[in-house]
Formats: sequence, structure tokens, C-alpha cells
Amino acid sequence: MKKFLASFIFIVGFIGYAVYANSSASSANAQTVTVSNPSASTAADTAASVPTQTSAGSAPPTQPVTPVTVVKKPAAAAGKYADGTYTGIAADAYYGNIQVKATISGGKLTDVAFLQYPSDRNTSVYINQQAMPVLRSEAIQAQSANVNGVSGASDSSAAFKQSLASALAKA
Repeated sequence: MKKFLASFIFIVGFIGYAVYANSSASSANAQTVTVSNPSASTAADTAASVPTQTSAGSAPPTQPVTPVTVVKKPAAAAGKYADGTYTGIAADAYYGNIQVKATISGGKLTDVAFLQYPSDRNTSVYINQQAMPVLRSEAIQAQSANVNGVSGASDSSAAFKQSLASALAKA
């Protein structure tokens, strides 16, 4: 019982400290950086300036504030791959090889087909039936071979990544 009480007090103390530290950090970060325009000095310009947030106890800026314009980056190209179908290497998945064919359309990965996969054991068939749709979907979404592995299918996942990476390298 004493250990439980001591643990409880420690956790409550830790949470209290975290809340205190977070509130201190929040108030320290409350200052806003402003951009001033020293060349503008008329009263009309000052009245039309953007309002600013200041920390407690600090005086407002004496010069008008010029709004900052955010420039967006231009949109990325339609795709980073050349259209066509590309076959990857046959990569070892311990109980057999995995080989994929990547289809590129409009510069993007649109399909991944499995040409080979371990299928001579019932366990291999079951594992790959579960893993292949997940790996295919993630690759299309990621537009690369950099996908998360499927739990329980680590060898198949690694071989899939190798085969798809080699196919995309050709594209």
C-alpha cells in the first residue's frame, strides 16, 4: 500500500510540474514578432497598420507594421516517373521470392502487381494473402517503395520493398 501511495504522489507531482512548465513556456512564447516599415511615417499609415499582439508590460510599436505575405511554392510536377510498366528484381523472402511489376501512368505509380510470391506452403499463402494488398495500397499511396512493413510478414515486406525499389529505379 505504501508503494502505491508513493507512486500515486509521484505521478500527481509529475503531472503538476508538467502543467506548470507548460504554462510558463506558453506565456514566454506569447510575444509576436512584427515587421516594421521605417519609410512610412504618416498618421494614416499608422492607423491602417496591422494590429499586433504584445507581451504584458511592453509598449506598442511606434512605427506602422507591414503585413507579411506568405508565398506558396509552385505545385510539384505531375509525376516523377516515366510512364510504362517496370519489372523489379526477384527478391528473397526466405520461403520464396517476391517479384513485382509497377505500372506508371501520368508520372505516378498507379498499380503494383505481384509476379512471384512464396506460395508452396499454406502458411506462406496465408501470410502473403494478408500482406500483399496492404503493401500494394501503401506503395500507391506513398508513390514509392518506402512503405511500412506488415506485422507478421517482415520477410515478405522487405522483399517487396527491394523489388518495387528496383522497378521504380527503372522508371
